[in-house]
Amino acid sequence: MYIASILTSPDTPVLEPALVESLRNAWGGGDAQWLMPDVAAEFALASLPDNLDAVWSDLQGLKLDLLVHPSAGRRKRLLLADMDSTMIQQECIDELADVAGVGAQVAGITAGAMNGEIAFEGALRERVGLLKGLSSTVIDTVLAERITYMPGGKTLLSTMKAHGGYAALVSGGFTAFTAPVAAHLGFDEHRSNQFVITDGELTGDVHPPIFGKEAKVEALDDLTARLGLSDADVLAVGDGANDLGMLTRAGMGVALHAKPSVQAQAQFRVNHGDLTALLFLQGYSAEEFST
Repeated sequence: MYIASILTSPDTPVLEPALVESLRNAWGGGDAQWLMPDVAAEFALASLPDNLDAVWSDLQGLKLDLLVHPSAGRRKRLLLADMDSTMIQQECIDELADVAGVGAQVAGITAGAMNGEIAFEGALRERVGLLKGLSSTVIDTVLAERITYMPGGKTLLSTMKAHGGYAALVSGGFTAFTAPVAAHLGFDEHRSNQFVITDGELTGDVHPPIFGKEAKVEALDDLTARLGLSDADVLAVGDGANDLGMLTRAGMGVALHAKPSVQAQAQFRVNHGDLTALLFLQGYSAEEFST
């Protein structure tokens, strides 16, 4: 059995009951269940529809996300989440680079790495090298003035943890950012890279080893073993090419507002909903959300 989930952004609630009923009838689905009025609905299916891709494309034009996923084991016990452009709305290293006067150059490298066009480790070292000599106090300034959180993040964490979940922030960024972000959102732990800082300045180096795509998969392996879970118990979310390893391994891997190459390879795509979409996919209604 499968579940067809139709979602949109809570900020622009455009999901109409007539559309849900039309799709349910066309696919011979079960009764529609509304998880949040005008935002999220679902119905059961006996099999995968033949025209799923075409319908998905049509709904994208209406600012709606469509995901068809197995009904069994929906509620996950481990959340693995990327940070930049996933739990927060920025790329931290790009913001540092902008302050340092090399914003355009670093942003271009970041875009290439996140879309899988440039190897992650080399791209990270190149970008950090361009920050050599930057005062470490700029990190606090960027955190205070430039970083904003993706809508729904606290609700996602609070709700999953209220139901016994464990949450880990796994980022190809830096602990100088993951530590405060994890604390603010309520993650149980965080893993990331570390700047080398000497005499209050970034040296342009990164402490080895680089925390990249393989390290995120290793985190999945480590955490599932420690918690006595399986891959099927994992919900992973990210937007970049370095997230694909954990996205394809997890029982539910969601590409959130992701780069084109990532969307092409990910199990599930959310382009219009916010982080509460990950709760709707697990069958939580808005009334069950914790804050």
